[in-house]
Amino acid sequence: MPSVKVNDINMYYEIHGDGFPLVMIMGLSANIDWWNPEIIEQCSQNYKTVIFDNRGAGRTDKPEIDYSIKMFADDTKGLMDALNIDRAHVLGVSMGGMIAQELVLNYPEKVEKLVLGCTNCGGSKSIPPGEEVLTKMVSLGGLPPEEMLQEFLPYLLTEEFIRNNPEYIESFKQRALIAPIPADAYQRQINAILGFNTYRRLKKIEVPTLVIHGKRDLLVPTENGEILAEKIPGAQLLLLDNAAHFYDQPDTDKVISSTLEFLKASVEKVIDKVI
Repeated sequence: MPSVKVNDINMYYEIHGDGFPLVMIMGLSANIDWWNPEIIEQCSQNYKTVIFDNRGAGRTDKPEIDYSIKMFADDTKGLMDALNIDRAHVLGVSMGGMIAQELVLNYPEKVEKLVLGCTNCGGSKSIPPGEEVLTKMVSLGGLPPEEMLQEFLPYLLTEEFIRNNPEYIESFKQRALIAPIPADAYQRQINAILGFNTYRRLKKIEVPTLVIHGKRDLLVPTENGEILAEKIPGAQLLLLDNAAHFYDQPDTDKVISSTLEFLKASVEKVIDKVI
C-alpha cells in the first residue's frame, strides 16, 4: 500500500490513470474506500486521479493533536509536492470541499480548476443542519463502526435510494467498513469543521469553480452551495433535484459528465444548467 511522509504523518494514497492531475479530497470520517468506483473509473480515463486518506482517517496516521481544516490543506499540498504535482484540478466533497477551499486560498498556484461538492464556507454565514441532525452527527463517533455507518446512511442518501438500491448500499457498506475511523479521530475532524470559516475570503478565489449540491441534502443544506457560488467570482452552480449529501446519486452519469465537461472546457466556457 503506497504511503508517503507528509509533514508529521504518513499519508496513504492511490493514483489511477494518467494525464493532467486531478486531486480528489474526501469528507468527514471517510477515506478512499468511500469514493464511488464509477467516478474514479471515469475520471482516471481522463486524468491522473489522486485519492488519499485525510489525517485521522483510513490508513493515514492519526496523531493525537488538534486538527484544523488548514492543517488538512497543508497535508494535501504536501502530498502534491511529494508526488511532484505542481498544479492540479482539485475536487473536494463535504469536509473535503472545505479543505479544497483552504488549499486554493493558501496555495493558489497549486489549483487549476476547483470543484466543490456538498460543502459550505463555515462560520456564522453558513446554513447549519437541523438541531436533530447536528446532535446525531456529533454523537456518531462513539458508536461501533457498523452501527455508526447504519446511523449515518439516512443522512447521506435519500430514503427512496436506500430502499431501491440494496446492492449499491451493501457494496458501499463493505467498502466503508474496511478501515473505519476511530472515535477520537472522528471527534478531532468534527472540531476542525467547527473552527472552519472562509466566507470573507471566498472573493479571493480566482480559479474557475464549479459548485455541485443536492437539493435534498440534510447534512449541508442546499443554500450553502448557493452561497459559495454567489461569493466565489464567476463560480458555476449545478443543483441536483434528487440528490442528498451523496450528490453523485442517483444521477451519477449526469454528475460525471458535467464535472468532466467543466474540467475539459476552456476558461471562457460556462456550464449554466441545473439538473
